[in-house]
Amino acid sequence: MWPDRRIQDMLGIELPIIQAPMAGAGLADLAVAVCTAGGLGSLPCALLSPEQLRDQFGIIRQRTTRPVNVNFFCHPPPEPEAAREARWQQRLAPYYRELGLDPEIPAPPSNRAPFDDAFCTLIEELRPEVVSFHFGLPERSLLDRVAATGARILSSATTVDEARWLEDAGCHAIIAQGVEAGGHRGMFRTDDTATQIGTFALLPQVVDAVRVPVIAAGGIADGRGIAAAFMLGASAVQIGTAYLLTPEATIAEPHRRALAAGPDRATALTNVFTGRPARGIVNRIMQEIGPIAPDAPPFPLAGGALAPLRSASEPDGSEDFMPLWSGQSAGLCRAMPAGKLTRHLADEALARLTQRPKRPDRKGHGQ
Repeated sequence: MWPDRRIQDMLGIELPIIQAPMAGAGLADLAVAVCTAGGLGSLPCALLSPEQLRDQFGIIRQRTTRPVNVNFFCHPPPEPEAAREARWQQRLAPYYRELGLDPEIPAPPSNRAPFDDAFCTLIEELRPEVVSFHFGLPERSLLDRVAATGARILSSATTVDEARWLEDAGCHAIIAQGVEAGGHRGMFRTDDTATQIGTFALLPQVVDAVRVPVIAAGGIADGRGIAAAFMLGASAVQIGTAYLLTPEATIAEPHRRALAAGPDRATALTNVFTGRPARGIVNRIMQEIGPIAPDAPPFPLAGGALAPLRSASEPDGSEDFMPLWSGQSAGLCRAMPAGKLTRHLADEALARLTQRPKRPDRKGHGQ
Protein backbone atom coordinates (compact mmCIF):
# COMPACT_ATOMS: atom_id res chain seq x y z
CA MET A 1 0.00 0.00 0.00
CA TRP A 2 3.04 2.29 0.12
CA PRO A 3 3.28 4.39 -3.05
CA ASP A 4 7.01 3.68 -3.49
CA ARG A 5 8.52 0.41 -2.22
CA ARG A 6 12.04 0.80 -3.61
CA ILE A 7 13.72 1.27 -0.23
CA GLN A 8 11.73 -1.54 1.38
CA ASP A 9 12.63 -3.94 -1.42
CA MET A 10 16.26 -2.80 -1.57
CA LEU A 11 16.90 -3.06 2.17
CA GLY A 12 14.57 -5.97 2.94
CA ILE A 13 12.45 -4.10 5.49
CA GLU A 14 8.70 -4.13 6.05
CA LEU A 15 8.19 -0.43 6.74
CA PRO A 16 9.87 2.55 5.00
CA ILE A 17 10.98 4.02 8.33
CA ILE A 18 14.65 4.34 9.24
CA GLN A 19 15.68 5.19 12.79
CA ALA A 20 18.27 7.92 12.53
CA PRO A 21 21.68 6.88 13.91
CA MET A 22 22.16 9.38 16.74
CA ALA A 23 25.57 9.10 18.40
CA GLY A 24 25.21 9.07 22.17
CA ALA A 25 21.42 8.72 22.03
CA GLY A 26 20.88 5.05 21.26
CA LEU A 27 22.61 1.71 20.98
CA ALA A 28 21.56 -1.91 20.43
CA ASP A 29 18.29 -1.70 22.39
CA LEU A 30 16.90 1.09 20.21
CA ALA A 31 18.05 -0.51 16.97
CA VAL A 32 16.56 -3.89 17.87
CA ALA A 33 13.20 -2.38 18.83
CA VAL A 34 12.89 -0.62 15.47
CA CYS A 35 14.10 -3.64 13.49
CA THR A 36 11.64 -6.02 15.13
CA ALA A 37 8.79 -3.57 14.48
CA GLY A 38 9.56 -3.70 10.76
CA GLY A 39 11.69 -0.58 10.27
CA LEU A 40 15.43 -0.22 9.82
CA GLY A 41 17.19 0.13 13.15
CA SER A 42 20.53 1.93 13.18
CA LEU A 43 23.65 1.62 15.31
CA PRO A 44 25.63 4.90 15.53
CA CYS A 45 29.35 4.19 15.67
CA ALA A 46 30.90 7.67 15.83
CA LEU A 47 31.49 7.37 19.59
CA LEU A 48 32.34 3.66 19.61
CA SER A 49 35.66 1.88 19.42
CA PRO A 50 35.87 -1.16 17.11
CA GLU A 51 35.58 -3.39 20.18
CA GLN A 52 32.42 -1.59 21.33
CA LEU A 53 30.97 -1.85 17.84
CA ARG A 54 31.60 -5.59 17.86
CA ASP A 55 29.87 -5.95 21.23
CA GLN A 56 26.82 -3.87 20.27
CA PHE A 57 26.44 -5.57 16.91
CA GLY A 58 26.64 -8.94 18.64
CA ILE A 59 23.76 -7.96 20.92
CA ILE A 60 21.69 -6.94 17.89
CA ARG A 61 22.39 -10.21 16.09
CA GLN A 62 21.46 -12.22 19.21
CA ARG A 63 18.05 -10.56 19.29
CA THR A 64 17.11 -10.14 15.63
CA THR A 65 18.14 -11.38 12.20
CA ARG A 66 16.42 -8.49 10.42
CA PRO A 67 18.46 -5.97 8.44
CA VAL A 68 20.32 -3.35 10.45
CA ASN A 69 22.22 -0.18 9.57
CA VAL A 70 25.61 0.76 11.02
CA ASN A 71 26.59 4.41 10.69
CA PHE A 72 29.95 6.19 10.64
CA PHE A 73 31.27 9.71 10.42
CA CYS A 74 33.82 10.26 7.65
CA HIS A 75 35.16 13.71 8.42
CA PRO A 76 38.79 14.54 7.65
CA PRO A 77 40.89 14.59 10.84
CA PRO A 78 41.42 18.22 11.85
CA GLU A 79 44.79 19.92 12.01
CA PRO A 80 45.37 21.14 15.60
CA GLU A 81 45.67 24.92 15.91
CA ALA A 82 47.26 25.74 19.24
CA ALA A 83 46.37 29.45 19.13
CA ARG A 84 42.71 28.80 18.32
CA GLU A 85 42.40 26.11 20.97
CA ALA A 86 43.96 28.50 23.52
CA ARG A 87 41.41 31.19 22.59
CA TRP A 88 38.61 28.68 23.02
CA GLN A 89 39.93 27.62 26.42
CA GLN A 90 40.13 31.28 27.43
CA ARG A 91 36.57 31.87 26.22
CA LEU A 92 35.37 29.08 28.52
CA ALA A 93 37.56 30.09 31.48
CA PRO A 94 34.80 31.98 33.38
CA TYR A 95 32.68 28.81 33.42
CA TYR A 96 35.62 26.76 34.70
CA ARG A 97 36.10 29.20 37.58
CA GLU A 98 32.38 29.25 38.32
CA LEU A 99 32.45 25.48 38.76
CA GLY A 100 35.68 25.50 40.78
CA LEU A 101 37.81 24.09 37.96
CA ASP A 102 41.29 25.13 36.87
CA PRO A 103 40.93 26.82 33.46
CA GLU A 104 44.52 25.92 32.63
CA ILE A 105 44.00 22.14 32.71
CA PRO A 106 44.60 20.56 29.28
CA ALA A 107 41.41 19.77 27.36
CA PRO A 108 40.78 16.03 27.00
CA PRO A 109 40.77 14.70 23.44
CA SER A 110 37.54 14.20 21.48
CA ASN A 111 36.70 10.58 20.66
CA ARG A 112 34.68 11.05 17.46
CA ALA A 113 36.70 8.87 15.11
CA PRO A 114 36.16 8.84 11.34
CA PHE A 115 35.69 5.61 9.39
CA ASP A 116 39.07 3.97 8.87
CA ASP A 117 40.78 0.69 8.06
CA ALA A 118 39.99 -0.85 11.48
CA PHE A 119 36.28 -0.13 11.13
CA CYS A 120 36.30 -1.30 7.52
CA THR A 121 37.90 -4.60 8.49
CA LEU A 122 35.16 -5.07 11.08
CA ILE A 123 32.47 -4.36 8.48
CA GLU A 124 34.01 -7.04 6.29
CA GLU A 125 33.73 -9.45 9.21
CA LEU A 126 30.27 -8.52 10.57
CA ARG A 127 28.65 -7.87 7.16
CA PRO A 128 25.73 -5.64 8.13
CA GLU A 129 23.03 -5.26 5.50
CA VAL A 130 23.28 -1.45 5.42
CA VAL A 131 26.22 0.90 6.03
CA SER A 132 25.55 4.64 6.15
CA PHE A 133 27.86 7.62 6.36
CA HIS A 134 27.66 11.22 7.52
CA PHE A 135 29.79 14.09 6.15
CA GLY A 136 30.17 12.53 2.72
CA LEU A 137 31.89 9.21 2.08
CA PRO A 138 35.20 7.60 3.08
CA GLU A 139 38.12 7.35 0.69
CA ARG A 140 37.54 5.25 -2.43
CA SER A 141 39.53 2.20 -1.34
CA LEU A 142 37.54 1.89 1.88
CA LEU A 143 34.21 2.48 0.13
CA ASP A 144 35.00 -0.23 -2.42
CA ARG A 145 35.71 -2.68 0.38
CA VAL A 146 32.38 -1.89 2.02
CA ALA A 147 30.56 -2.32 -1.30
CA ALA A 148 32.28 -5.68 -1.83
CA THR A 149 30.56 -7.04 1.29
CA GLY A 150 27.19 -6.59 -0.42
CA ALA A 151 26.08 -3.88 2.00
CA ARG A 152 23.75 -1.18 0.73
CA ILE A 153 25.44 2.21 1.12
CA LEU A 154 23.60 5.36 2.20
CA SER A 155 24.79 8.88 2.94
CA SER A 156 23.32 12.29 3.74
CA ALA A 157 23.03 15.23 1.36
CA THR A 158 22.08 18.73 2.42
CA THR A 159 22.15 20.18 -1.10
CA VAL A 160 21.34 18.97 -4.61
CA ASP A 161 25.05 19.22 -5.47
CA GLU A 162 25.91 16.86 -2.61
CA ALA A 163 23.18 14.45 -3.70
CA ARG A 164 24.52 14.26 -7.25
CA TRP A 165 28.06 13.75 -5.91
CA LEU A 166 26.90 10.86 -3.69
CA GLU A 167 25.06 9.18 -6.55
CA ASP A 168 28.12 9.45 -8.80
CA ALA A 169 30.24 7.94 -6.00
CA GLY A 170 28.03 4.84 -5.83
CA CYS A 171 25.47 5.37 -3.06
CA HIS A 172 22.46 3.07 -3.36
CA ALA A 173 20.15 5.66 -1.77
CA ILE A 174 20.50 9.24 -0.59
CA ILE A 175 19.23 10.82 2.63
CA ALA A 176 17.98 14.34 1.89
CA GLN A 177 18.65 16.09 5.20
CA GLY A 178 16.69 19.32 5.61
CA VAL A 179 17.85 22.10 7.88
CA GLU A 180 15.10 21.17 10.39
CA ALA A 181 16.97 17.99 11.36
CA GLY A 182 18.47 17.59 14.80
CA GLY A 183 22.11 16.80 15.43
CA HIS A 184 24.98 17.42 13.04
CA ARG A 185 24.42 18.77 9.56
CA GLY A 186 25.70 16.25 7.02
CA MET A 187 27.12 19.04 4.81
CA PHE A 188 30.44 18.19 3.18
CA ARG A 189 30.72 20.20 -0.06
CA THR A 190 29.78 23.50 1.55
CA ASP A 191 30.24 25.14 4.94
CA ASP A 192 27.63 27.84 4.37
CA THR A 193 24.85 27.25 6.88
CA ALA A 194 22.99 30.35 5.66
CA THR A 195 22.06 28.64 2.39
CA GLN A 196 20.92 25.33 3.88
CA ILE A 197 17.26 24.67 3.04
CA GLY A 198 14.31 22.83 4.57
CA THR A 199 13.32 19.22 4.01
CA PHE A 200 10.25 19.87 1.89
CA ALA A 201 12.12 22.27 -0.38
CA LEU A 202 15.22 20.06 -0.66
CA LEU A 203 13.45 16.71 -1.07
CA PRO A 204 11.69 17.16 -4.44
CA GLN A 205 14.75 18.84 -5.93
CA VAL A 206 16.94 15.90 -4.93
CA VAL A 207 14.32 13.44 -6.22
CA ASP A 208 14.40 15.22 -9.58
CA ALA A 209 18.20 15.34 -9.69
CA VAL A 210 19.11 11.69 -9.01
CA ARG A 211 17.98 8.25 -10.13
CA VAL A 212 18.49 6.37 -6.86
CA PRO A 213 15.78 6.31 -4.15
CA VAL A 214 15.69 9.26 -1.77
CA ILE A 215 15.07 9.15 1.98
CA ALA A 216 13.59 12.28 3.60
CA ALA A 217 15.04 13.47 6.92
CA GLY A 218 14.44 16.53 9.07
CA GLY A 219 11.36 17.73 10.93
CA ILE A 220 9.38 14.49 10.37
CA ALA A 221 7.83 13.14 13.56
CA ASP A 222 4.31 11.99 12.74
CA GLY A 223 2.22 10.38 10.01
CA ARG A 224 1.45 13.71 8.37
CA GLY A 225 5.13 14.38 7.77
CA ILE A 226 5.74 10.87 6.44
CA ALA A 227 2.79 11.13 4.04
CA ALA A 228 3.97 14.56 2.87
CA ALA A 229 7.46 13.18 2.20
CA PHE A 230 6.03 10.40 0.03
CA MET A 231 3.89 12.88 -1.86
CA LEU A 232 7.09 14.79 -2.69
CA GLY A 233 8.84 11.70 -4.02
CA ALA A 234 10.53 10.10 -1.01
CA SER A 235 10.87 6.32 -0.90
CA ALA A 236 11.33 6.29 2.88
CA VAL A 237 11.87 8.59 5.84
CA GLN A 238 14.62 8.80 8.44
CA ILE A 239 13.36 9.84 11.86
CA GLY A 240 15.52 10.85 14.80
CA THR A 241 14.04 13.27 17.33
CA ALA A 242 10.81 11.30 17.69
CA TYR A 243 12.82 8.33 19.01
CA LEU A 244 14.57 10.37 21.71
CA LEU A 245 11.59 10.15 24.09
CA THR A 246 11.44 6.35 23.87
CA PRO A 247 12.64 4.32 26.87
CA GLU A 248 15.27 2.70 24.64
CA ALA A 249 17.02 6.02 24.00
CA THR A 250 20.15 6.58 26.11
CA ILE A 251 19.90 10.36 26.59
CA ALA A 252 20.27 11.96 30.04
CA GLU A 253 17.27 13.10 32.06
CA PRO A 254 17.85 16.85 31.51
CA HIS A 255 17.76 16.17 27.77
CA ARG A 256 14.45 14.31 28.14
CA ARG A 257 12.97 17.19 30.13
CA ALA A 258 14.02 19.70 27.49
CA LEU A 259 12.50 17.61 24.71
CA ALA A 260 9.28 17.12 26.67
CA ALA A 261 8.88 20.91 26.83
CA GLY A 262 8.27 20.74 23.07
CA PRO A 263 7.45 24.08 21.43
CA ASP A 264 8.30 25.95 24.63
CA ARG A 265 12.01 25.37 23.88
CA ALA A 266 13.58 26.75 20.70
CA THR A 267 16.28 25.00 18.70
CA ALA A 268 19.20 26.52 16.80
CA LEU A 269 22.21 25.49 14.77
CA THR A 270 25.33 25.68 16.91
CA ASN A 271 29.01 24.81 16.72
CA VAL A 272 29.90 25.28 20.39
CA PHE A 273 29.70 21.60 21.36
CA THR A 274 31.82 20.03 18.61
CA GLY A 275 33.02 22.71 16.21
CA ARG A 276 30.56 21.69 13.48
CA PRO A 277 27.03 23.02 12.91
CA ALA A 278 24.42 20.87 14.65
CA ARG A 279 20.85 21.56 15.75
CA GLY A 280 19.99 21.43 19.42
CA ILE A 281 17.68 22.96 22.02
CA VAL A 282 18.97 26.36 23.09
CA ASN A 283 20.57 26.28 26.56
CA ARG A 284 22.84 28.53 28.59
CA ILE A 285 26.12 27.96 26.78
CA MET A 286 24.47 28.44 23.38
CA GLN A 287 22.85 31.68 24.53
CA GLU A 288 25.94 33.16 26.12
CA ILE A 289 28.72 32.35 23.63
CA GLY A 290 26.90 31.23 20.49
CA PRO A 291 25.05 29.68 18.96
CA ILE A 292 27.82 30.00 16.34
CA ALA A 293 31.12 30.83 18.05
CA PRO A 294 33.97 31.92 15.73
CA ASP A 295 36.59 30.81 18.27
CA ALA A 296 35.38 27.21 18.40
CA PRO A 297 38.08 24.84 17.07
CA PRO A 298 37.21 22.62 14.08
CA PHE A 299 35.21 19.42 14.49
CA PRO A 300 35.49 17.55 16.75
CA LEU A 301 38.06 19.45 18.80
CA ALA A 302 35.71 22.01 20.36
CA GLY A 303 34.11 19.34 22.53
CA GLY A 304 37.27 18.59 24.48
CA ALA A 305 37.30 21.85 26.44
CA LEU A 306 33.59 21.46 27.27
CA ALA A 307 34.03 17.98 28.70
CA PRO A 308 35.21 19.10 32.20
CA LEU A 309 32.27 21.54 32.41
CA ARG A 310 29.85 18.75 31.60
CA SER A 311 31.46 16.38 34.08
CA ALA A 312 31.20 18.97 36.84
CA SER A 313 27.62 20.11 36.17
CA GLU A 314 25.61 17.19 34.77
CA PRO A 315 25.61 15.06 37.97
CA ASP A 316 23.57 17.85 39.57
CA GLY A 317 21.02 17.70 36.76
CA SER A 318 22.27 20.77 34.90
CA GLU A 319 21.76 21.08 31.15
CA ASP A 320 23.90 24.24 30.90
CA PHE A 321 26.82 22.64 29.02
CA MET A 322 25.07 19.59 27.58
CA PRO A 323 24.28 19.25 23.86
CA LEU A 324 20.49 18.86 23.74
CA TRP A 325 20.29 17.59 20.17
CA SER A 326 16.83 17.99 18.70
CA GLY A 327 15.14 18.72 15.41
CA GLN A 328 12.45 21.33 15.00
CA SER A 329 9.71 18.72 15.44
CA ALA A 330 10.15 18.06 19.17
CA GLY A 331 6.66 19.40 19.86
CA LEU A 332 5.20 16.54 17.80
CA CYS A 333 7.00 13.77 19.67
CA ARG A 334 5.25 11.20 21.87
CA ALA A 335 6.75 9.15 24.68
CA MET A 336 6.20 5.48 23.89
CA PRO A 337 8.35 2.37 23.30
CA ALA A 338 10.33 2.49 20.07
CA GLY A 339 8.67 -0.54 18.49
CA LYS A 340 5.20 0.77 19.20
CA LEU A 341 6.18 4.20 17.91
CA THR A 342 7.48 2.73 14.64
CA ARG A 343 4.20 0.92 14.00
CA HIS A 344 2.15 3.93 15.07
CA LEU A 345 4.00 6.22 12.66
CA ALA A 346 3.50 3.78 9.80
CA ASP A 347 -0.22 3.37 10.53
CA GLU A 348 -0.70 7.14 10.74
CA ALA A 349 1.08 7.67 7.43
CA LEU A 350 -0.82 4.94 5.60
CA ALA A 351 -4.12 6.34 6.85
CA ARG A 352 -3.17 9.68 5.30
CA LEU A 353 -1.84 8.21 2.07
CA THR A 354 -4.90 6.04 1.47
CA GLN A 355 -7.48 8.61 2.50
CA ARG A 356 -9.80 9.48 -0.34
CA PRO A 357 -10.16 13.19 -1.07
CA LYS A 358 -13.54 14.68 -0.25
CA ARG A 359 -15.77 15.48 -3.21
CA PRO A 360 -17.02 19.08 -3.41
CA ASP A 361 -20.76 19.55 -3.14
CA ARG A 362 -22.69 21.81 -5.47
CA LYS A 363 -21.75 24.83 -3.38
CA GLY A 364 -18.05 24.01 -3.64
CA HIS A 365 -17.68 22.59 -0.12
CA GLY A 366 -16.06 19.26 0.63
CA GLN A 367 -18.34 16.44 1.76
